[in-house]
Amino acid sequence: MNDDEDGRQSRETLSEGSPATTDDLLSRVHLIGIGGAGMSGIARILLARGRKVSGSDARDSRTVLALRTQGAAVAIGHDGPNLDQLGSGPSAVVISTAIEAENPELAEARRRGVPVLGRAEALAALMRDHRVACVTGTHGKTSTTSMLTVALQHCRLDPSFAIGGDLNDSGANAHHGEGGLFVAEADESDGSFLVFSPSVAVVTNVEPDHLDHHGTTEAYVEVFEKFVERIEPGGVLIAGTDDPGAAALADRAERAGVRVRRYGTAVEGADDARIVSYAPRHGGGSTELILDGSGAVELYVSVPGEHMAANAVAALLAGIELGADTGELLDGLAAFGGVRRRFEFKGRADGVRVYDDYAHHPTEVRAQLRAARTEVDSGRIVVAFQPHLFSRTAAFADEFGAALAEADEVVVLDVYGAREQPQPGVSGRLIADAVPLPPERVHYEPSITEVAPLTAELARPGDIVLTMGAGDVTMLGPEILTEIDSRDGAADPGPSEN
Repeated sequence: MNDDEDGRQSRETLSEGSPATTDDLLSRVHLIGIGGAGMSGIARILLARGRKVSGSDARDSRTVLALRTQGAAVAIGHDGPNLDQLGSGPSAVVISTAIEAENPELAEARRRGVPVLGRAEALAALMRDHRVACVTGTHGKTSTTSMLTVALQHCRLDPSFAIGGDLNDSGANAHHGEGGLFVAEADESDGSFLVFSPSVAVVTNVEPDHLDHHGTTEAYVEVFEKFVERIEPGGVLIAGTDDPGAAALADRAERAGVRVRRYGTAVEGADDARIVSYAPRHGGGSTELILDGSGAVELYVSVPGEHMAANAVAALLAGIELGADTGELLDGLAAFGGVRRRFEFKGRADGVRVYDDYAHHPTEVRAQLRAARTEVDSGRIVVAFQPHLFSRTAAFADEFGAALAEADEVVVLDVYGAREQPQPGVSGRLIADAVPLPPERVHYEPSITEVAPLTAELARPGDIVLTMGAGDVTMLGPEILTEIDSRDGAADPGPSEN
């Protein structure tokens, strides 16, 4: 059975009138790869709702330890008998797209006839009986979902939520709330978000990506159109129309009869949010906007960058659509503490500040480097960038090079292949060679063990160092701080940026 057949099976299992109710199906759940960002969030919500949860993962982690503390039975390593950790077999098995067909637990579940749900199908089942807001887009969906969640919490609405990153304030990526709302990050990478039926849908932007799955730009755009078709009758699309892809999507949706609210610098409609100006402030930024055609309001977010301010405007509109008070939403957005791996401060040494960021698409890289620029005075930006996926590197090498030129010193690692096999001729050097900076300021370092010493050597007091990418480059921040500290003895890896 392939992934599409798995998806059809799970949708049929969850369909109205099926023999197994959602409560029955999710009474005893086994999650393969339970330590992953998306899977652990589902496990947390299931545990909070009193369901029995087991799972497995390739290695131990803080996430696995936390789930065990909350009551999950988790095995390390994958083996068929892991399905019986709760004393008897599960009512359903949940998998992500990272789980291969020959996984022994998946094979055992199929042999037993246990329903197999994709991660998105399981999440859709948890959304039952809630008013749902889904946030998607090529970039910004994790930050926007997080901002909306924090703002609604500030309004004391206690939403359930599932996010692809951990909130800095709570350290959680998911929560079972009592407010009747469910906020979810909707992943377009494999089209699995087409199982959701939101009342409020946010599309931040639509720009070619994940072509390893979708194949063509046209197919990637089409999956967003199908997502918009999933909006509940009477629901709303909120679109960031400074992005041409999202603007075109909004126009098509409106012609199809979907109510649309736009946000950006050029919108004019009475139901829109027009961004008038943006001003950096240390550690964040302030945005003036015209909301619903009325007077100007000021929106402050304590994370830097115009792209983050735009994400906050999207969250504001979504919160209003969900019934929250505008003033309280603004206060909640001002209190937003950020998301792990989104310009996350790692520490300071010898006057050098080190941050970590998840950016792995050229547009994201450019936006985050420009945001970092607002945080330096006379210093420079030193970036250590790790390309993610051979297919993405091959497709966007020139674009990555142009984006990385926003920095002053560039270190390019080799490709983090993740689920892909190496491609002949595709390496980090493709990107390094495309960076239009003087050669002495661009460094290709294929050995990850040499990156921290090299980056520390390049950095000097007043600089910002930014480790960037979706792979294991995130581990290098503390190593860079240690290397800098060893030359001067001035490390300060505490959480404060002041």
